[in-house]
Amino acid sequence: MAGERAEVGETVRILVAHSARLHRGAIRAALDCEPDLEVVAEADNATEAVEACDRRRPDVAILDGRLPGYESVNPSCAIKERHTHCAILVLADANDLGMLTDGLGCGARGYLTKDSTVDELVDAVRAVAKGETLIPPVLLGPLLTDLIERRREHENAFMRLAELSAREREVLALVARGLTTAAIGQKLVISPETARTHIQNILGKLELHSRLEAATFVIENGLLDHLTVTPATRTPATA
Repeated sequence: MAGERAEVGETVRILVAHSARLHRGAIRAALDCEPDLEVVAEADNATEAVEACDRRRPDVAILDGRLPGYESVNPSCAIKERHTHCAILVLADANDLGMLTDGLGCGARGYLTKDSTVDELVDAVRAVAKGETLIPPVLLGPLLTDLIERRREHENAFMRLAELSAREREVLALVARGLTTAAIGQKLVISPETARTHIQNILGKLELHSRLEAATFVIENGLLDHLTVTPATRTPATA
């Protein structure tokens, strides 16, 4: 049932998404041998994986980390947005910290390398179906180090943000949303020249070199929700 995890004793419904038909078939054969596991859908690219989840609503989605189409459609994120109950298990060619953190960031519950045994795959499917998180022990240390570094960078970003005035934070929010200088001036009821001056001040205080860098700084550090834009009600000014 959508929105719920498979209960213990129920059959776990599984999607297998892999570009190689031979690999998909091997995974299906291994899982279908288990009385409590059933492969209900297959996909060979990212878009098909998301569509298959929409149609079949599996309890577990096994996704190849190199699934074709991943560049335009991130299946892990798309599936979790539409089917929060679905536990995602990412398959990787080898231990890859970047792929692990990307998967976890999209809500994946498990990570397994393709040199794992059939028994390890079966155990991993059952574990994530029960809500457990599965991370290779060899990646736990690097993962913790990466999380600590990200936290440090996030805190540093907030400290740099504190250097900006309230007006500059409003301008930065609009820059991050892709507005032009003229559009920013119109939105805040200030002249384009004043908007341009604010942008230059922002770049100087944040030690950035372009509007693109400023937008990237905001998005990558998750700052957009902390930058509010107050609707302007006054007449045009240079404030």
